[in-house]
Amino acid sequence: MQQTILAIAGKPGLYKLVNRGKNNLIVEALDATHRRQPAFATDRITSLSDIAMFTDDAEVALMEVLENLKKLENGQKSSMDLKKASGDELREYFAKVLPNFDRDRVHNSDIKKLLQWYNILIENGITDFKEEEKPAEEEKPAAEE
Repeated sequence: MQQTILAIAGKPGLYKLVNRGKNNLIVEALDATHRRQPAFATDRITSLSDIAMFTDDAEVALMEVLENLKKLENGQKSSMDLKKASGDELREYFAKVLPNFDRDRVHNSDIKKLLQWYNILIENGITDFKEEEKPAEEEKPAAEE
């Protein structure tokens, strides 16, 4: 899931990778329209798995932040009203999600975008934010004859 959900600079919302063309990617908007369109190499395309949030210690993967947000909201859309929320309210809310986020490098617009993306993912039934772990091969005892 993480590799196929994309953010494209200059375009609102999130996109799902549908197919790869010779010189482009075919993406589908994760909104009500589900419109498909090409995304070219000149577009700045970023997979959500490649994005991280700044903290006081190190960077935290966006998927981990989304998982924390899902736990806080019990798997529901964000309770924060993004249009009416002040910067202080956004930062206070985000401190519940990621307590040690870097208050100098994480801007209010970053928090708003994260919450918008979270709501888009929840609306589209995409709730598995954890890294997919491949189970280790268990050795099966040889059948005795």
